[in-house]
Amino acid sequence: MAADNDSSVTEFILAGLTDQPGLRIPLFFLFLGFYLLTVVGNLGLMTLVGLNSHLHIPMYFFLFNLSFIDFSFSTAIVPKMLISFVSKKNIISYAGCMTQLFFFCFFVFSESFILSAMAYDRYVAICKPLLYMVTMSPRVCFFILLSVYGMGILGATAHTGNIGFLTFCADNLVNHYMCDILPLLELSCNSSYINLLVVFIVVTIGIGVPIVAIFISYGFIISSIFYISSTEGRSKAFSTCSSHVIAVSLFFGSGAFMYLKPPSIIPLDQGKVSSLFYTIVVPMFNPLIYSLRNKDVKCALKKTLGRITFS
Repeated sequence: MAADNDSSVTEFILAGLTDQPGLRIPLFFLFLGFYLLTVVGNLGLMTLVGLNSHLHIPMYFFLFNLSFIDFSFSTAIVPKMLISFVSKKNIISYAGCMTQLFFFCFFVFSESFILSAMAYDRYVAICKPLLYMVTMSPRVCFFILLSVYGMGILGATAHTGNIGFLTFCADNLVNHYMCDILPLLELSCNSSYINLLVVFIVVTIGIGVPIVAIFISYGFIISSIFYISSTEGRSKAFSTCSSHVIAVSLFFGSGAFMYLKPPSIIPLDQGKVSSLFYTIVVPMFNPLIYSLRNKDVKCALKKTLGRITFS
């Protein structure tokens, strides 16, 4: 709490998703179920990729990292959110809040860039199949992954640094279930147009650049598909991209709705509901999307289950 009007707070209270007592326990079990599905789905997909040698190719290398990011992303947010449903005051220290904000931003940026890396992988596989193993060599994949996490660190550092320079006076109730950028900006007693501009620029780069890269990749992919003469070939090409297109639409759609509009247009309460999609729903659905729509993953799952049964 603040000692006086000029001092900064040392802890925050997270308001949570709802202030209606009757909804807290049902929502606790609902989101606990979502979190368990996210953990099992993403760790399961990582295990399948790790145990099956025929999945040790660039496409599944990036999918493995997408699952790792989704699992970590959800773990950075949901456990603290669950506490808000069962406690009178969900308190988080200033340092804890900044740490959560950093990892939240890191995983958001990492996910957006890993999705663009996966789009590039599909572009090479469909448009330049004969050069695929050379173009997407282990060394190239490693440097792409390094760039993905590097952009995650840059984005997280920019946002956390921007918020870290603010002063929080008197009021320390964050109108959210996590330490997010916009609620903290609204709570600060010295936030300015410059702070909002920094947020907008960094988010535009973090979301805009990957979206442009994805659109360019799919532009080339669609033009190449039209040149495929056989219906079976076209169908196979579309099927390899469909899971990725669904994942991209869910993630970027919800993220853009939340951050690429001025805060005055989207009330924070509505923003909380929107943020549920990319913090909880997307990490839960990604392993399902890639498992149910992918023959290689389903085949690997059958083989792995067969080994366990045989053992």
